[in-house]
Amino acid sequence: MSDTSAPTKTISDFEAKLNEADKNVASFETDDKSPIARIRAYLGANPTAIPAIILIVSVLAFGAIAHNFMSASTLSTILKQVTVTGIVAIAQTIIILTAGIDLSVGAILVISAMVMGRLATLYGLPEFVAIPVGVAIGTLMGTFNGLLVTKARIPPFIVTLGTLYIFNSLKLWYTGSESVRNADLVEKAPGLLWFGTPLNIGSSSIIYGTFAMLVMAVIAWYMLNRTAWGRHVHAVGDDPDAAMLSGIQIDKTLISVYALAGLICGFGAWIAIGRVQSISPIAFETVNLDSITAVVIGGTSLFGGRASIAGSVLGAIIVGVFNTGLSLAGVDSYWQLFASGCLTIIAVAIDQWLRRASK
Repeated sequence: MSDTSAPTKTISDFEAKLNEADKNVASFETDDKSPIARIRAYLGANPTAIPAIILIVSVLAFGAIAHNFMSASTLSTILKQVTVTGIVAIAQTIIILTAGIDLSVGAILVISAMVMGRLATLYGLPEFVAIPVGVAIGTLMGTFNGLLVTKARIPPFIVTLGTLYIFNSLKLWYTGSESVRNADLVEKAPGLLWFGTPLNIGSSSIIYGTFAMLVMAVIAWYMLNRTAWGRHVHAVGDDPDAAMLSGIQIDKTLISVYALAGLICGFGAWIAIGRVQSISPIAFETVNLDSITAVVIGGTSLFGGRASIAGSVLGAIIVGVFNTGLSLAGVDSYWQLFASGCLTIIAVAIDQWLRRASK
């Protein structure tokens, strides 16, 4: 009579050895990571950590070398200065998340502001009409960008470079290169200046526009991380082919992204009016590049699929900290631009390092 228990016992022993080998491999993968690998993994999973660390270190450094940098008035002034850049950076983040870019955000912001100001002061429309019209104009310009990207199949960089020139030309034609003065706004449309109202806390002064920027950041974060639309945007940025196979409407999603960015810039125009207390057709000419710098420093990948709204706001603050800190330290203005360029290159290099780690 044959013994059937021997083969069964052999198979069981073999499975036990396999399980033990798998545990050893898993233990090796977990325990034998070098400190650099652990840091890389942590930063890859928490992109906001990088700008947070940079901000803390830069504030402490400038506090040590620049006179009066750590005062409440200086820090609140930095927040005031970066408010508009931070708002535009939120719009830019949503677009770069899809592996796109928008070079026309500054022109959209200024045109929306000019529409609000001229309708209220020149044509006498009430502010509750002028403001929604300006926001709607911004949304339409963003939608136009989205339609060109999706329907004409033109790369976002080329589309928004072209619309940058188009919108700038329309801006100068519409305004006749004339500004809307502060006196006219105070007299005829004081509501447009509301976001520039300061809230004084001790020696610090924070405008309402800064609080609006933070609220807008929270809303954008919620939309990207807690809604089906946000999951679709992440999927499109990470792998558009896989997103399409999963049933996501790529064109519809991208159009909505550019339209939302236009809406944010349109609303930001109202905040920008309060921040500057007037409206000039040549204002905020560098906000396009400033917003991209803030987004990149904030940990958003230029290749799409990974973004951090909080990081973009922190990135805008970092740029403001460097500019103000270098100025208080007596450094010439061109070195401020040099510092911004170095920060951008370093941020992209870190992004590439993290991407290589994830492959």
